[in-house]
Amino acid sequence: MLQDSLLSLDSLLLVDAVARRGSFAGAAGELGRAPSAVTYAARKLEQDLDALLFDRRGYRARLTPAGEELLREGRQLLAAADDLRRRVQRVARGWERELRIALDSVVPFDRLLPLIGAFCEAAPTRLRIGHEVLGGTWDALVSGRCDLAIGASAGGPPTPQGAGFRTRRLGEAQFVFAVAPGHPLATAPGPLSASQLRAHRQIVVGDTSQRLAPRTAGLLGAADTITVPSMADKIAAQVAGLGVGFLPLHLIRQHLARGELVMRATESEREHGERVLLYGAWRAEARGKAIDWWLAQLSAAEVRAALLA
Repeated sequence: MLQDSLLSLDSLLLVDAVARRGSFAGAAGELGRAPSAVTYAARKLEQDLDALLFDRRGYRARLTPAGEELLREGRQLLAAADDLRRRVQRVARGWERELRIALDSVVPFDRLLPLIGAFCEAAPTRLRIGHEVLGGTWDALVSGRCDLAIGASAGGPPTPQGAGFRTRRLGEAQFVFAVAPGHPLATAPGPLSASQLRAHRQIVVGDTSQRLAPRTAGLLGAADTITVPSMADKIAAQVAGLGVGFLPLHLIRQHLARGELVMRATESEREHGERVLLYGAWRAEARGKAIDWWLAQLSAAEVRAALLA
């Protein structure tokens, strides 16, 4: 029957040291042990495994095929153990093991890349970033799918759910009505009326909420709609002339400059665009150096401006 300590980390370290040093004496020097102790430990390991691990013939100590297999798998275990040690130390020093960020689709992921790069240089915490739409950003926070929401819209979850969260204003996103240049509404007399808008297929982004009631935004009441999974997909669909709808101005400036989209005024309250407040949101009781780092970054005016430039 195999003993519990049969494949201890010490025994795996011994095999690794012998393989690299080429001798038991060399391994003993690296491990800070007497040569006789290393030789005994090697024979004991072979006895416990009932397998010849070391080829002692010749000047150098070599691993047998069985020893090579133990070394190959053992190094993975040693790496996992070292990773576990580092993660335990990180947690003990106040760093979260993992930080989960929910990013609303109105905030381009590429705008977040400089922050991600700086965070990876400064912090040992793993990052997990997910995309959410409309109420899905708040839903991810309420349901525990994320620790920090970036781009959450005003009007968080209802109390008592909303009582346990804090927010930090990031800025405003201006939504404007835009269509492809070949679309009938691109050259129709304006400002465009509600009946004109309803007569054309609308592109909408589906809310990703799983627990909270789904939200809608900018609905025109069109009978024909196409629901897409992200704001980037909505922009692509409207550039392709598949439908119409309101889009974040900061995400379509290049499309407007290239003539791929045309901005039109409407008779509604959105004639000059609707401004939507966006926030960073987190749990009030959240503690940890990783989330503190992100909140400090989101407090900088230049960072907030870059996210919604």
